Amino acid sequence: MSQAVPARSVAIAAKSRPGGAFWREALAPYAQPNLGRSLLDIATSVVPYLALSVLMYLALGVSYLIALAIAIPAAGFLVRTFILFHDCSHGSFMPSKRANTWLGTVLGLLVYSPFLRWRHDHAIHHATSGDLGRRGSGDVRTLTVHEYLELAPRGRLGYRLFRNPLVMFGIGPVIALVVGPRLVPRSARPRMRRSVMGTNIALAVLVGALCWLIGWRDYLLVQVPTLLLAGSAGIWLFYVQHQFEDAYWESDEGWSYADAALRGSSYLKLPKVLQFFSGNIGLHHVHHLSARIPNYNLQRAHDENAIFHQVPILSLRDGMRAVRFKLWDEDSGRLVSFAEARRTQRTSAS
Repeated sequence: MSQAVPARSVAIAAKSRPGGAFWREALAPYAQPNLGRSLLDIATSVVPYLALSVLMYLALGVSYLIALAIAIPAAGFLVRTFILFHDCSHGSFMPSKRANTWLGTVLGLLVYSPFLRWRHDHAIHHATSGDLGRRGSGDVRTLTVHEYLELAPRGRLGYRLFRNPLVMFGIGPVIALVVGPRLVPRSARPRMRRSVMGTNIALAVLVGALCWLIGWRDYLLVQVPTLLLAGSAGIWLFYVQHQFEDAYWESDEGWSYADAALRGSSYLKLPKVLQFFSGNIGLHHVHHLSARIPNYNLQRAHDENAIFHQVPILSLRDGMRAVRFKLWDEDSGRLVSFAEARRTQRTSAS
């Protein structure tokens, strides 16, 4: 990684005051949405995304290569739009709870996600991130080395396929954005069920109207490349923010919310243009410690608070390399590759 992390000093800092929530007072000034700044975010994400989508449609009559070229910035603005949707789910983007819910519901149609259901699942992710005993809700499936080695061959194959980059970043966007959000779990509460079904109906009407207006073929030619590019980028961002070598995983009794935020959520230090398109979500350590901070205040909160200055820092290159980490090694306290897990198995057997 770009910077060695003194994990012990971060952990001590995170627990240094009674109650372990000392950061709330210090970060409260940053957790105040600014309506003008939020409207500017909409103007620099949703508006250009819709404008470029129209431009892609118009370019179909000239050259599909031109349309595909336009899909690249369109995907960037769609990722940025998703960050606004994400902020609404935390109630951090607009000044009122109702405004966040209404805007989040509308943005959910652009990113194909039911707002209430996504808000619920994402809240679980924040409450359980880095907890070995509560894996499986809103996170990337992660096994320990021991759990992986205990699997039957078919189970190992399934896990390896799931963690394969071609599957995760190729098929993953289709599952995460198109298929998964359309399904209603049998255990879902009525409110969550209504959220999914209502979004599905609204999307059916919206997509049906667009297909009737411009034709289903042109609709797919415009939407599919943009959605795949944005989905792949979004999954990668989510992946590397918690799946780096020195990430934080602890059992229930040893788990700490602050440690999970400061040690288990990376500071993905991206070039400024990529930081813009990703809506500052690379400052994930700040976001996980205080989810009520809107995206446009994350950098300032990081810069002005010393507690954030010793967190794990990943460069863009580090983020690319982090894809090779697949399993949590409880003995060494770090994520390892499949090759390292095999070496562990051979060492244990000898």
